Amino acid sequence: MGTGGQNPMGNAVFSFRGMACLTGLMLMGAGRLAAQESRSDAFLLQQRALEEQVRAALNRERPADQRIEYDWGGWYSFYLFLFDDGIESSRTFRQHDFRLWGSANIDQGAHEIYGRLKLQFEDFNHGDAYDRNHDDTIGPNLDRAFYKFDLRQAARAYWNQSLDWDLSVKVGRDFVELGTGYALSMPLDHVLIVAEAAKLKATALMGTTIRSMPDIDRGRPGGGSSERNFWGGQLEYTGLQKHTPFVYGLINKDQKTEHPWVPMQNFDYDTWYVGVGSRGELLENLRYSTEWVWEGGESFGDRHFLTTSDVEAWAFDFLLEYLSRRAMKPRIWAEYMFASGDGGRYASPTNAIGGNTSENDTGFSAFGYRDTGLSFAPRLSNVHVWRAGAAFRPFENHEYLSNLEIGTDWFLYSKHHRDGAVSDPTANARSNYLGWEMDYFLNWRITADLAWTTRFGTFFPGKGFDDATTRTFFLTGVTYSF
Repeated sequence: MGTGGQNPMGNAVFSFRGMACLTGLMLMGAGRLAAQESRSDAFLLQQRALEEQVRAALNRERPADQRIEYDWGGWYSFYLFLFDDGIESSRTFRQHDFRLWGSANIDQGAHEIYGRLKLQFEDFNHGDAYDRNHDDTIGPNLDRAFYKFDLRQAARAYWNQSLDWDLSVKVGRDFVELGTGYALSMPLDHVLIVAEAAKLKATALMGTTIRSMPDIDRGRPGGGSSERNFWGGQLEYTGLQKHTPFVYGLINKDQKTEHPWVPMQNFDYDTWYVGVGSRGELLENLRYSTEWVWEGGESFGDRHFLTTSDVEAWAFDFLLEYLSRRAMKPRIWAEYMFASGDGGRYASPTNAIGGNTSENDTGFSAFGYRDTGLSFAPRLSNVHVWRAGAAFRPFENHEYLSNLEIGTDWFLYSKHHRDGAVSDPTANARSNYLGWEMDYFLNWRITADLAWTTRFGTFFPGKGFDDATTRTFFLTGVTYSF
């Protein structure tokens, strides 16, 4: 900042140094706050994993064979979390979750209207919350709401014609995913246009984040909510019997204004993504999915407010899953996940404060999702993750236990850049080896309307942590749907 050397304007230099010192102190304080906030990344990903499980289990097909079909329902879930996050040796968290949905399917699916409300009550044991808010009611909020028009279904209902091509338009709030979900997999307020013809499927997306969702920059002033716009397009080839290759492009534009303003620090993260990949079946019962993602754009680094860094990052994922038809329905899977890092990001892989200090930002940061473990649950940035697991149904012939599945997941973690940060701020030692984790789970669909799940995970920190104390995570919960 040019404060060294001699200057005849001594008072001006003193004032400038004082302002710089004050700014430094403010940034240091914000950095400490960011470190505390960023630890909740794992907690957010743990909740996201739970949301993904419930979403997949309760995703219902709505019938379209009648002219007007009305339906409604909902579910109530209760979950108990007991975990050690490396900062507090024991945290206890309870979540009550109530969803109520309604749908209308008109003219054999030509028009679809869907809405869902969410009401949650969160309860930490005293002293266990990440902030001072130990009990909180969230909602009722609009969880999903959209209208969808399908031209092929309309031609069948109104003109008794069968089209060999299709065009559909969806407007509203719903879950959106490009590719296999490595760069984008989240609910958005959006317009989605899908056209299908000549064994090609083209998708166009215009969307914005739901304002209550957390931002990727957890140290940013303004409550940590996300305000981003997305534009994207995807092309899939559906002419192969067992493979569906795809290519997509996605633009992310940061819209958030910080309150309060932080002197000499900007936070915008404006990026674009190009992804290619495929999903399908290599051999009978052997499924795969893979995706490469290149990221570019601009970001603000630590104490940068006038100049940006060029983002030059990439990521890769490959998953194999074998679904056996033998007794007890065994499943076996293996996955490799990679997201590039930046050796100049010493304190955070995603935040501006404590973030990039070099001209180029090679740390990958996106808006997708993968299961990276229960206890450690790192964000996909500056990491290699190897995952392997298996599950089976030991009592498939028992009347009441036929839908009980037992399984395990094992994870191995390593940094991409030894000196770069990962999403867990307690990984503070200069080593690539982050550790390993073993997870166990039990899922039981007791009846058509009642399900129970239990998960237990243990993370064993590696040399990347000064504190090598084992961390455990336990979750149990029930879901009643109606």
